[in-house]
Amino acid sequence: MSKVVERFLKYVKYDTKSDEESNTVPTTNGQTVFAKELAKELENIGLKDISVDENGYVMATLPANVEKNVPTIGFIAHMDTSPEMPGKNVNPQIVRNYDGKDIVLNKEKNIILSPKDYPELKNYIGKDIITTDGNTLLGADDKAGIAEIITAMEYLINHPEIPHGTIRIAFTPDEEVGRGADLFDVKKFNADFAYTIDGGAIGELEYENFNAASARVYINGINIHPGSAKNKMKNSMLIANEFISMLPETETPAHTEGYEGFYHLISIKGSVEKTELYYIIRDFDRNNFENRKKLVEKIADELNNKYGSNTVEIKIRDQYYNMKEKIEEVKHIVDTAIEAMKAAKVTPVVVPIRGGTDGARLSFMGLPTPNIFTGGHNFHGRYEYIPTFAMEKAVEVILKIVEIYATKIRGL
Repeated sequence: MSKVVERFLKYVKYDTKSDEESNTVPTTNGQTVFAKELAKELENIGLKDISVDENGYVMATLPANVEKNVPTIGFIAHMDTSPEMPGKNVNPQIVRNYDGKDIVLNKEKNIILSPKDYPELKNYIGKDIITTDGNTLLGADDKAGIAEIITAMEYLINHPEIPHGTIRIAFTPDEEVGRGADLFDVKKFNADFAYTIDGGAIGELEYENFNAASARVYINGINIHPGSAKNKMKNSMLIANEFISMLPETETPAHTEGYEGFYHLISIKGSVEKTELYYIIRDFDRNNFENRKKLVEKIADELNNKYGSNTVEIKIRDQYYNMKEKIEEVKHIVDTAIEAMKAAKVTPVVVPIRGGTDGARLSFMGLPTPNIFTGGHNFHGRYEYIPTFAMEKAVEVILKIVEIYATKIRGL
């Protein structure tokens, strides 16, 4: 078993699910535990300047083995997993030499990973694939990225003949709840630019992402005994249903692709007297993004006019913005990643991120940070999987990026 796979299988055993409702940093203690274990591992392989700050951010340095004029490159991944699916007791399964047929994730519950539903599985016939057991997510988002970065750093330490400048690495908490860059110390990190290793299928390279906001909708009802409720009861759950129906029916994740934005209802908690809706709002175009937020507020105003003031309350919070405008100022970092993929015999697939990464916010904080593939598929759910060879190729791409910058700038 390759080192990157071995590491990944170890990391997914840590329960690092983040929590949108928590006000702590990190939002869950499991991330702190994982951060400390990673710091020990980084020390063991020989990295320098290792730190875990009070907010759970892990940073470390691989010192340069060449002279001046080589940029300091950063590689970043996040430690948390999505709160949308259990991340405890992850039981990864390895499908050897995949035959192109249905994969039984859980026989007892009849949970099947099928190429009929996920045709890209056919791309991995003859390869080894790591899946879930059908009860949890896998955690490739983004423990695969962590495993790939650390494995690349260890390889560079063990192969000093590969030229490289100073390399900084960081592992962040709470990316999945939009807080991964909140307390990232860009000055301390001290890199000229960076890459998040947080993408999907092999070859993906992303430097455009959604503009993103969260919206909490609080609906206040009036509960009266149903026997005498006429013209008195105000059922907050029914008003919530009305709110949902007033948003564009086809502008949801299940109806959109490419550069199309959406409104995504994440959760509903309700009773007659009080209902809460939690949405995320996404769009690549900044003007469309602002208009989406205005529509949510307009619907709230209309319902308040109908049912009485303060029936519907809205709290909208911007999470991150499209990094494209910042990356285009230093486009060489994208061009170099493409060159590195080709050198590793990986076909680059430049696509917009229908989501976000820490790099989106970091780019606006002065650290341009495009995103590179991990190799995983179907993140955040029980059908998540990752081909082992894709993880190995991600390691190779990291190594090629480092080598290209060192050799080109030094003229070797």
